[in-house]
Amino acid sequence: MMNTAEVVVVGAGVIGTSVAYRLAERGLQVLLVDRSGIAAGTSGACDQAILLQSKKPGRHLELARASAQVYETIEDELEAGVEYQRQGGMILIETEEQLRVMTSFVQQQRRAGLSVDLISGEEARRRQPGLAAHLVGATWSAEDAQVNPTLLAFAFARAARRHGARLHFGVEVTGLISEGQRVIGVGTDRGPIMADQVVLASGFETPALAVSVGRDLPIRPRRGQLLITEATRPMIFGDILCARYIASKLDPTLAAKAADPGLGVGLSLGQTASGNLLIGGTREMVGADRSTTMEGLRAVVKHALRLVPALSGIRVIRTIAGLRPFTPDGLPIIGRDPDHPGLILAAGHEGDGIALAPITGLMVVDLIAGGPLAAMADGLGPERFESGNLSRAELGWR
Repeated sequence: MMNTAEVVVVGAGVIGTSVAYRLAERGLQVLLVDRSGIAAGTSGACDQAILLQSKKPGRHLELARASAQVYETIEDELEAGVEYQRQGGMILIETEEQLRVMTSFVQQQRRAGLSVDLISGEEARRRQPGLAAHLVGATWSAEDAQVNPTLLAFAFARAARRHGARLHFGVEVTGLISEGQRVIGVGTDRGPIMADQVVLASGFETPALAVSVGRDLPIRPRRGQLLITEATRPMIFGDILCARYIASKLDPTLAAKAADPGLGVGLSLGQTASGNLLIGGTREMVGADRSTTMEGLRAVVKHALRLVPALSGIRVIRTIAGLRPFTPDGLPIIGRDPDHPGLILAAGHEGDGIALAPITGLMVVDLIAGGPLAAMADGLGPERFESGNLSRAELGWR
């Protein structure tokens, strides 16, 4: 293995492969390393949603909309099919309390420029046959889309390689190498790799590497359990979420009424191009435990069947759990480390890694090689978590 590069990218999920592709495309000498392989972690254990209407107006929604624009031409650019479809999506509303909160949320999003509407329960059932009769309404946005995250990561990686990037798997990165405050490479179980720049795109494992130079990152793993069914007839069109989880973030009094406070169950439902249904999910703080549990899976199934009775009778063939990299304010950490030159961070996307992968790669390459999108990273660096830099409201969003 060659032990030098202009840029070393650590992590081969959708974020790391996107970054590696953009850097190689710009002509930089790139080495992508991962302990396992492409999409072997969270990117291979998640749903397929590219959601805009779940995003809070402000930075969150701005990033998602910028990324959505890149997705429109991603298959042509990468010369690969990634099962990208823009079929729209809806958020199901069960109660008058949820309706009140979501009505205000939709108004905020519309003022921010998002195309989203509040529709009746009858209209929701017309768009999505098989929904429950008790739903009082739903939100609908034609801007939501979906993609196969595993195919996406492989497509990014192959495109990076076409532009000269080197990809090395089965390489355990053990820490950062520094000279004074400057990061000059990474240590691995196969020896050191020296580099002008190091990009940490290693999800929830990023803090364990950053701490080797004294950078403390508030990224924690948040487990999401999902069920995968047998292939079935087309029955789910676009993405379906429920308002319970989103409304509880916006109104803490609703969170207190959750039936499963430790599990954080909220519906995420979609159908793949091959006909399998992806049914999620949980949001659990259980450390690095990747296992699925009967308690979590039963809660997901119970919630899903209440909202979409048409799912009854469809066989589950597999269950998975991914560890999403959670941050206190719900935004990713993207930017240069102000205290450690040579270190760039691209982690902490939690459940938005798929949605934000394209724009993250473009932002990072502009941070390193120069470009207008570097400005989009303003305020997303690790220094925002230092004492006093985040408001109580920002810390409470997630």
